[in-house]
Formats: sequence, structure tokens, C-alpha cells
Amino acid sequence: MGDTVTPDDAIDAIRGTGGARPGYRALHAKGTLYGGTFTATPEAAKLSRAKHLDGSAIPALIRFSNGSGNPEQRDGLPGVRGMAVKFTLPDGSTTDLSAQTARLFISSTPDGFVDLLKAMRPSPTTPLRLARYFVTHPRLLGALPVLRDASRVPASYAATEYHGLHAFRWLSADGNARFVRYHLIPAAGEEYLSAPAAKGRDPDFLTDELNTRLASGPVQFSFRVQLAGPKDSTIDPSARWQSTDTVTVGTLDITGLDTERERGDDIVVFDPMRVTDGIEPSDDPVLRFRTYAYSASVKLRTGVDRGPGLRP
Repeated sequence: MGDTVTPDDAIDAIRGTGGARPGYRALHAKGTLYGGTFTATPEAAKLSRAKHLDGSAIPALIRFSNGSGNPEQRDGLPGVRGMAVKFTLPDGSTTDLSAQTARLFISSTPDGFVDLLKAMRPSPTTPLRLARYFVTHPRLLGALPVLRDASRVPASYAATEYHGLHAFRWLSADGNARFVRYHLIPAAGEEYLSAPAAKGRDPDFLTDELNTRLASGPVQFSFRVQLAGPKDSTIDPSARWQSTDTVTVGTLDITGLDTERERGDDIVVFDPMRVTDGIEPSDDPVLRFRTYAYSASVKLRTGVDRGPGLRP
């Protein structure tokens, strides 16, 4: 298929698997917004001159979600979960972080992702199509354990790790540059449910549990960056990094439900390509494709063009 896949191709492929419904995000359709505060560590400012990493308290908008495009999906079903964060900088601009329970993406290119979605279309020939896909994409077999772990049902949105799939180049005030990947680590530790226990939970138990938990105080995540080693790919989100060098760059305190955003005509988009001075996107083709896919998704769910903020 080459590199000719378009955002509309991706939306159509997602629709074919039962997702991408008008009025909802194409993926991660079921989610809830929360408010909070981010405070960077002194180590963060050494790595990047970005304003939200200078140690001051930064307002944050957080969205937890199920990965499916089905807005009615039960929380107890296996699947990838998402955590997205929008930081509001002192000048009023924003920068976004997108993470999920999977440590790796399932393809190194948008084309491979769309091909897999097409293979997953529900029909009697689905097993045959998937078998053919695995034969032509043998690397995916090695990623299956990663995807299986990512699809475990957490006991809470606050009790699982979330990982950024892409590399970003952090630039310090003195001009040094390092490529990093993002990881959000829960202060509560990790906890997962068995299949029978998950099946018995209420359809919206993850949101209900988090709201109950927040009534007792903030939910906290540690923001860590993994520093790329010399052999780690900065353009392939399906490739595991060998480097174990990590730095804690801040703490995210989630304080409660957000009741202001996504009301009326308000549109919230968490786009990892929305960076700020001190952070640059890598040349990862999946990362760069995502900004256009999000715009296509916004058009689908709202009927309006996303407009300003779309990077070239």
C-alpha cells in the first residue's frame, strides 16, 4: 500500500471494526475529563527549557478512557486504556501528552496500522485475514505479549501505568538535546482484575471507582522520561528501547472531575504533536500522521474543521 494511507482511510478502517461513530472520538470514545496540577522536578528543567517544566504549578486537564471506538463498551472488557494530559502554560497556550497502557504501537507506519484494522473486520474470514497479516508482519508476533499485558483490566484508572508511544527531542536552555519517551507511573501501584472479577463489575466501574477515590484526596502519578540510548529508534513506535536510563521529571496531582470543558460547542483534542518551545516531535511517521487523524475524527464527531493548531 506504500505510504498513501489517508486519515479518512484510517477512520473508515476503524469504522469497519465497530468504532468511529459520529459524535464520538474515533478511538478512546468512552472517557472522562478531570482537572489537576502538574509540578516539575529540578531534573526536568535540566533536560528541557519548556515552560511547564520549570517547577511552577501548572494547570492540567486529564482524560482517562477505554481504547475502543464504542462509547458504550463495558469497562470490564479487556482492552487498552488511555490517559491524556493537556498542560496550560503561563502564556495561555497548551501542550499535550498522550499515553496508553500499551508500551509499544502495533506498527511502525500508519499503513501497517490500517492494514491490521482491515484484517480485524468482523466476518467469517477474519481468522484467515489475521493469519495472512501475521505472515506478512512477523514482528507483530513478538509484540503480542505486550498487547496482552496492555489489555488487562485494571482495578482502577489510578492503578495502572500509561506509556507514550513516541519519541520527543527535549532541548535544554544550554542547547543540549536528548530523545525521550514518556511514562506515567501511579503512586497507588498497579492492580489488575481477573477475567471473572472484571466481568462482574458495573459497565462504568472505572469512572465510578476513580470518582469515589478522588473524594478521599488527589490521585497522583509520577511523570518519568526514558532517555534514548545510541541504538534506540526514535522513529519506530513499535520498537522497544534498550535503554533503562529514566528520570522523574514531575508529579501530576488529579483533584476531581472537570465540569467546564466539552460542553456545548467546546472541542477538546489531545494531540501529541502539540508541543511547545523546548520539545520537538521526532520524525516518527505514526506520530506525524496522528495530528491529521485527530482532525478527521473531530470532523466526524462535530461536523466542523479543527482549524487552528494543526501543524503542517
